[in-house]
Amino acid sequence: MHNEFISKLNDIAEQVNLYIDKNVVSKDNLQKVVYEAMRYSLLAGGKRIRPVLAIESAAVLGLDAEKVMPFACAIEMIHTYSLIHDDLPAMDNDDFRRGRPSCHKQFDEATAILAGDALLTMAFEIASKGAIEAENIRGGIEAVKHIAYCAGTEGMIGGQIVDLDAETRKISEKELIYLCERKTGALLRVPVLVAAAVAGKENTSEAECLLEYADTVGLAFQIKDDILDVEGDINVLGKPIGSDKQEGKTTFVTLHGIEESKKILRELTDKAFKACDRMREFCKTEKQKDACDFLRELAVFLLERNY
Repeated sequence: MHNEFISKLNDIAEQVNLYIDKNVVSKDNLQKVVYEAMRYSLLAGGKRIRPVLAIESAAVLGLDAEKVMPFACAIEMIHTYSLIHDDLPAMDNDDFRRGRPSCHKQFDEATAILAGDALLTMAFEIASKGAIEAENIRGGIEAVKHIAYCAGTEGMIGGQIVDLDAETRKISEKELIYLCERKTGALLRVPVLVAAAVAGKENTSEAECLLEYADTVGLAFQIKDDILDVEGDINVLGKPIGSDKQEGKTTFVTLHGIEESKKILRELTDKAFKACDRMREFCKTEKQKDACDFLRELAVFLLERNY
């Protein structure tokens, strides 16, 4: 992995963190505990892959980071709210997240539920503000619509419901892919949809290449998570391992085994590379080509990650 890539990844993550820190501020009022819980989870680290994908997809399409930053951070806020709720006893019942107590353990269950709800609603406040201030207002409104759809019953929420049902029975590979495309994939697809909408380049050939890349990376991301749940290091992951087996969940590992899952993961990464190669054909500037090359390295990073 090139040091230049890691440096750029960290720089983008820092830009995202600064934007979040500025826009999700603690307030010394009667409801201050919910702000504390929101910031506790939102600023707990993480790879910031979703906003990174939005920003670099925008760059491929010739758009500066600041144009998509509100939408990128809104997606990250929705992702964080989903993690808070996912950790609750009624869902996955995980006591740790990113190496420290989950939100409901640090505070309490009621506060965690409300913090998640608050992050979801504030995400749309920030995204709506971004749409109002966008040069392409129609594109900004389309971006908000895409976020709502991908976070909802046909996206992440739908995937979570299917995942809960899958805990009670064995599911087929077709059902598992359906689950992954929604629970994990939807919030990795929407950064591209947002970038294309704001850039005014929806339904273009370059946007289609970006979507193929995001969909492929989204499935690969989940398979890697399945592998890490078996082979990962609890001290690196920051959360318990082996929970999928303990809960009897169907995963790519339970269906195919570790080695075959790794093979599928490599094949998906190769498919992501090919999408990047096609994207590069549409790039006119060096900045666009650099963003395309960054996305290629991002696919490798996600393949090789240990957390």
